[in-house]
Amino acid sequence: MSQMLAFSIVAFILFVGEAVSTATKAWVPSVFVSAVLFLIGYWTFFPSNIVELAGMPVTVAHLCMYLLIANMGTMISIKELKSQWRTIVIAVVGIIGIVASLLTLGVFLFDWQTMITAIPPLVGGIVSALIMKDAALANGYETLAVLAIAIYVMQGFAGYPLTSLMLKRESREVLEKIRAGTWKPAQLAQESAGEVKDPAQDPNNLDALPKLFNKIPDRFNGHYFKLFRLGVTALGAYLTSKTLAPIVDINVFVLCLVFGVIGASVGWLEREPLQKANSFGLCVLVLMAFVFDGLKDATPAMLIELAWPLFAIIVIGVTGMYITSWICAKLLKISPRLAFSVSLTALYGFPADYIITKEVIDSVTDDPQEREHLMSYLMPPMLIGGFITVTITSVVLAGIFTGLY
Repeated sequence: MSQMLAFSIVAFILFVGEAVSTATKAWVPSVFVSAVLFLIGYWTFFPSNIVELAGMPVTVAHLCMYLLIANMGTMISIKELKSQWRTIVIAVVGIIGIVASLLTLGVFLFDWQTMITAIPPLVGGIVSALIMKDAALANGYETLAVLAIAIYVMQGFAGYPLTSLMLKRESREVLEKIRAGTWKPAQLAQESAGEVKDPAQDPNNLDALPKLFNKIPDRFNGHYFKLFRLGVTALGAYLTSKTLAPIVDINVFVLCLVFGVIGASVGWLEREPLQKANSFGLCVLVLMAFVFDGLKDATPAMLIELAWPLFAIIVIGVTGMYITSWICAKLLKISPRLAFSVSLTALYGFPADYIITKEVIDSVTDDPQEREHLMSYLMPPMLIGGFITVTITSVVLAGIFTGLY
């Protein structure tokens, strides 16, 4: 298969997913449709390395992840980051619900080794799945090694539609309050209090430089300058991660998010620099293709053999997650729908959490100001929730569970 044919196929699949999501007003998330199409493709005529053939190897995917996550940080202020402690609590409590339900009911239906292997991949990404796969093989459980990868591959099929449903209902309720005048987003509260807003943080001001560079003529703020500053931000996160490694192991992508927040807050970065540099769409395409590349290991025989434990584990785990996140939401006095959505990020993480949230917002309103309010309300907890569950907690769990066989 030629490079351009491979690229065209990958782009077409993502387009179809986006089109179905748009046509169904996000009731069917694009990531769900694209995952199904990739799965069918791998089972029929796709070469197993179609994503790499399309010009998107792992190194390019990692580059896009660095830039995208730092870019996501520019959407969150330091004040918002401090206020997201409830998100962290909910994300952790949701994982506790999964662990508790699978180590009780799950062990009753199956066995201890199966649950030990299943839990970290269910609440995490490819890293925790690979850790548990290697641990299962080391202990002589070849079928369980396959189960670890199968859970990683299939968990999104439960998480995507559930998250879309919860966020859509939450968005509509918030929109009713906005239109009735009973909703006052944090941004409006800050403006009414007289806080000066950085012009570069205005999404409608495409050319404004952030305050550290506001003496430079706008014509010098081209695409390359935006990408340079974003790249330096991600580099700072990388160097900090390496420096701290002997003392504390902090995931570099978590630091990218934090550095993005800091960069926008001090005036080094504008809001959403990737979008303003016309580079966001291509980066998302590369990263989503890399995510779906994981489906190449899910053969029909594998899924048939593991269908029952796979289905039961996901249902039991998600049910436990829903119960604990609902209780936590009531105690913290926040929306149970938003709390469940934050917990569900454990089933897919970034960038699916961003894609689904944006699709839902775009489907419920065409008004730019309403979209901005919904983005400021929904996006920070969804992004932070994804990092707490997939990037941090799941890897910690995998490290603990490898010694429990």
